[in-house]
Amino acid sequence: MSFNLLNIANSGVRASSELLQTTSKNITNVNTEGYVRERTEHRTLFDNQVGLGQTFRLVNDFAQQQLNRDVSNLAFFNQFVDESARVDSLFAEESNSLSTSINSLFSSLQETLNQPSSSVSRNLFFNDAQGYIDQLGRLSGIVFDQKTIVNDQLEIYTDEANGLISKISELNLAIASGSSGPDGSALNSTINQRDLAIKELAEYIDIETLDGPNGEKLVFMGTGEAVVMEDGAFNLFSLSGDPDPNFKDLKLDVESGKAIPLEVDTSLLKGKIGGLLAYREDILIPSQNKLGQLSLAMADAFNQQNRLGLDADGELGGDLFTIPSAGAYAYAANTGTAQLTGTVEAGHGSEIPASDFLIEYTAANQITVSALDKYGDPVGTPIVATVAGGVANAGSAGGFLYGLEINLTAGAAVGDKFELKLNSEASTNIQLATNRPEDLALASPIRTNSNINNQGTGSISGGTVTDTTAAGFTAGPPPSLTNGPITITKTANPNEFDITDGTPAVTTTVVLTPPYDNVLNQAGAPYNTYGFDFSLEGAPNTGDSFTLEFNTNGFDDNRNGLMLAGLQDKELVRANIETSTGGDNLTTLNEAYGNLITDVGIRTSSAKTNQVAFEALANQSNAWYESISGVNLDEEAANLLRFQQSYSAAAQILSTARTVFDTILNAAR
Repeated sequence: MSFNLLNIANSGVRASSELLQTTSKNITNVNTEGYVRERTEHRTLFDNQVGLGQTFRLVNDFAQQQLNRDVSNLAFFNQFVDESARVDSLFAEESNSLSTSINSLFSSLQETLNQPSSSVSRNLFFNDAQGYIDQLGRLSGIVFDQKTIVNDQLEIYTDEANGLISKISELNLAIASGSSGPDGSALNSTINQRDLAIKELAEYIDIETLDGPNGEKLVFMGTGEAVVMEDGAFNLFSLSGDPDPNFKDLKLDVESGKAIPLEVDTSLLKGKIGGLLAYREDILIPSQNKLGQLSLAMADAFNQQNRLGLDADGELGGDLFTIPSAGAYAYAANTGTAQLTGTVEAGHGSEIPASDFLIEYTAANQITVSALDKYGDPVGTPIVATVAGGVANAGSAGGFLYGLEINLTAGAAVGDKFELKLNSEASTNIQLATNRPEDLALASPIRTNSNINNQGTGSISGGTVTDTTAAGFTAGPPPSLTNGPITITKTANPNEFDITDGTPAVTTTVVLTPPYDNVLNQAGAPYNTYGFDFSLEGAPNTGDSFTLEFNTNGFDDNRNGLMLAGLQDKELVRANIETSTGGDNLTTLNEAYGNLITDVGIRTSSAKTNQVAFEALANQSNAWYESISGVNLDEEAANLLRFQQSYSAAAQILSTARTVFDTILNAAR
C-alpha cells in the first residue's frame, strides 16, 4: 500500500511540477512577440498514477488566418492613405492650383483684347503663360518625385518580404526535421517564430496558408501563386522594368531565377506592397497622364488658333508653345534596331487620351497602336496605321490615331513592340515657343466690306479662317491673299452671284442656296480650298457687291484674340479612352483639371473610410486570436496558485508515504 501511495505521490509531484513550468513559461513570455500560450495535459494511468504530460500550443487556425487577412487589408489601406493623402493635400493647396494659373492666363488675354496694339498687355499674357508652365512643372515634379519614392519603397519592401519568405522556409525545415520530445514542447518556440514570420509577411502581401507534411506551413499569395512550398522550396519577388526601366513591375522568380518569372496581378494584391502599387496605379499614373494630356491639348489648341491669326508684325501667326516629342521604350525582346518617337499631330490635341500607348510593328510599313489602362493592359481595338516615310498619323490610320504623330526609324522587325509615354513626360517638357509680345496673333488675317453704294439689306460676315497654310494665303513675307481681294456681286437672277478673283481678274457665276452661309464652300473649287470663308445675310439687290481682302495693318483687330479667349470655355480635353457613338467625350480645361483633383480626393477619401473599417476588423480579429492564444496574467496567476497547492498536496502525500514505509520497515526489524 505504501509503495502505491509513494508512486501516486511521485507522479503527482512530477505532474504539478510540469504544470508549474508551463505556467511560469506563459507568465515569463507575456510580452514576447509571437508567443502562443501553452497548456500541459496529463492522462491517468491504469494504477491511478498520472502519466507524462504533453504540452500544446493553444491556437485556432481559423482565428490565425483571419487575423493574417485583416492585417494584410489594413496594411494595404494604411500604405495607400499615407501616400495618397500627401498628394491630395499638395494638389488641394491653392498655391499649387493649376486652375488659378489657367484663369490668370485667360484673364491677361482678355486685357490684351481691350488694347490689341499694346505691347504691355501682350507682355502680361506671356508672363502668365510662363507662370502656367512653371506651375505645371511644379505639379508634375510632385508626381515624379512620388514615383521615385515608390520605386525606392518597393525595393525595400520586396527585400523585407523576401527575407521573411526565406526565414519561413528555413523554419519549416527545422520543424519538419526536428524532434518534438516526449512532452511535445521542444519545437513550440520554432513554430511560434514561423507563425510570427508568416504574420509579418502578411503585412507586405496578402497570403493564405495550408498545412504541409511534418508540421510545415505552405504559403500562397492571395492571387494563388506559391511562395513557400514543401521541403524548403520557395519563390522570391523581383523588380524589373520592361520596357521602361524606371517603372518597376513586381514579379515572382521561380526556381531561383532559372525559369521565366511569374507575372503578379497587382490589381488584386494587398498588404504594404499592394497598397504602394495601388497608389502608383490609381493616383500617380493617372495624375501624371492627365496633367500631360491637359497640357498637350491646351498647347495644341493655342498653337492652332494663333496660326489662324495675324500678329503685330503683320505676319501670319505661329506657335506659342513648343510641344515635345517623347522617345518610346523598346521591349527587351525586340529583335530590330528601330527607334520610335511620338508627339501630337498638329490640330489633333483634343484626341489624346490620358494614357500610355503600346505600338507594335506588325508588318512591313505597318503598325498597330493601342491605348493602355493604368495597369498597362491594352484598351479597345488596336488601330492599324501605315508608316510612310517613317511617319504614321491620322491620315495613315483612316482619320484617327489618338491624336498621335509617330516617327519610326529604319530597322524595325515584325513583332517589335514599343511603349510610348507621351503624356507622362509632356507636362515637364512643354515650353514657350516665343516670348515676343508681337507674336501673339490677335487680328484676323482677312477683313470684309460692303460697298457703300449697295441698295439692299444684304451684309457680309466678318469671315472665318480655318487654315492659313491653304491655297488662299501666301506665306510672304509679307503674307497676302494668293489671288488678291475677292469681290462677290449679286446678279439679276435669283440666288445668282458673280465671284471675281485673281490677277488678272476672273469672274465666275455661281448659284447659291439660301441662306447664303459659307459662300466659298458652296461655290466649289477652287474657292473651297482657300482656307477661309464668309457668309451673306439679308437680301442684297441686283448690283450690290461685297469684298474680302487681306487684313493689312489690322493691328487694332482682336477677332482672332476673341477666338483665343474662347478656348477657356471650349471642350478641348478627351474625357475617356473609349466612348459611345455620338457621346460627349470632351471637357473644358478647368473641368479636366477639376476632375483630376476630384478623382484624387475621392480615392483618398474612400481609402480612409476603408482604413477605419479594416482597422476595426483587424482589432476584432486580434482580440479573437488573443482570447485563445494570448497570455492572460490573471488566469495564469490563478493557475499558479492552484498548481502550487497541488504540488504541496502531492509532496505532503509523498512525506506521509515515506513515514508509513519507514514505520513498516522498523516494525519488521
